Amino acid sequence: MADNNATLTADGKDYQLPIIKGTLGRPVIDIAALQDSGFWSYDPGFKVTAPVESKITFIDGGKGELLYRGYPIDQLANSAEYLEVAYALVHGELPNAEQKADFYEKVRKHAGVHDQLRKFFEGFRRDAHPMAIMVGVVGALSAFYHEGLDVSEELHREITAIRLIAKMPTLAAMSYKYSQGEPFMYPRNDFNYAENFLYMMFATPADVDYKVDPVISKAMDKIFTLHADHEQNASTSTVRLAGSTGANPYACIAAGIAALWGPSHGGANEAVLEMLDEIGTVENVPEFMEKVKSREVKLMGFGHRVYKNFDPRAQVMKETCDEVLSALGINDPKLELAMALEKIALEDPFFIERNLYPNVDFYSGIILKAIGIPTSMFTVIFSLARTSGWISHWLEMHSAPFKIGRPRQLYTGETHRDFVKIEDRK
Repeated sequence: MADNNATLTADGKDYQLPIIKGTLGRPVIDIAALQDSGFWSYDPGFKVTAPVESKITFIDGGKGELLYRGYPIDQLANSAEYLEVAYALVHGELPNAEQKADFYEKVRKHAGVHDQLRKFFEGFRRDAHPMAIMVGVVGALSAFYHEGLDVSEELHREITAIRLIAKMPTLAAMSYKYSQGEPFMYPRNDFNYAENFLYMMFATPADVDYKVDPVISKAMDKIFTLHADHEQNASTSTVRLAGSTGANPYACIAAGIAALWGPSHGGANEAVLEMLDEIGTVENVPEFMEKVKSREVKLMGFGHRVYKNFDPRAQVMKETCDEVLSALGINDPKLELAMALEKIALEDPFFIERNLYPNVDFYSGIILKAIGIPTSMFTVIFSLARTSGWISHWLEMHSAPFKIGRPRQLYTGETHRDFVKIEDRK
């Protein structure tokens, strides 16, 4: 509801723009009246524009605060399972015991994929990047589950959300198995969500008594929770923009995966491991950090565009990282190197004053590396986790009237050129 107005003066005329306050965060100025002024707004990157109203996730970068449906992220990561968090994102609040049991059963029921989809993988080259495969197979789901694609029907939207959350671990693991030339493993009813993913990733048909380390499955579940949603970022906005056309939800999520694949978005934890490869050994860390200070190289996995003091997800991930490394007892030079970087960043005044703290990508990259997951799968796991957030935003958009996205532009090209026949062009 508008509390008061801002006045815009353009060409000597005043326009009243309503100021609208949400429950948290900055108020927004409704610029719809610009339509009558003869002007558009200009905001590259949408850095100060709120194109949607949402009740799902809130971030206060200055305070280092992240809330899913009002719940602080650290409480959810430490006290709830990922599927409980997914339920909260989709439905608005954490489930009670009955709702939890029902939701978990539906996810288990839909975790498998159509057998013909298995053959779809054979169309990809063996060396295809797993994210390339994910864009294709998730988009193709509409060809296998097309009977529930009437997005105007609430029941269709709900079952599609369940299918996507349930099938993403299966598809993600299949994309890895295919790249390795190994047989696909299918989900088991006796494993939870994180355990099933790890089982499908690392087990073979001969592993009839396969066991999942509880420390590893717990860490995996936390990684899923910490990446489940992050407000109106590039990939979420892509899902919403695609959804505004009425496109089927599988295509919308595939669009989100494609956006997430960008190295400036979901590829950050891959970049951490690539940076460690570049540094080489612990002995090279001091020299590398001096190059960071002189801006000769970039420090990946430290600081955050949104969080100005600390990343609340990183605090949870650091504890989990310590637990995983301790449990596995891994003697990996790359992990030793990462810990050396962390120590300097947490103690050196240069990094402290600039808030270049290790972020969630730094710790999650180390954990995934320790578990044995290749860097090519890091962004796939990110997309797996983020699907619950993406589909929640898609559901929220479809639960109320909405308009097709149609951004404007500042045109700076040529004006009214005369056509010249090809034989006269020089």
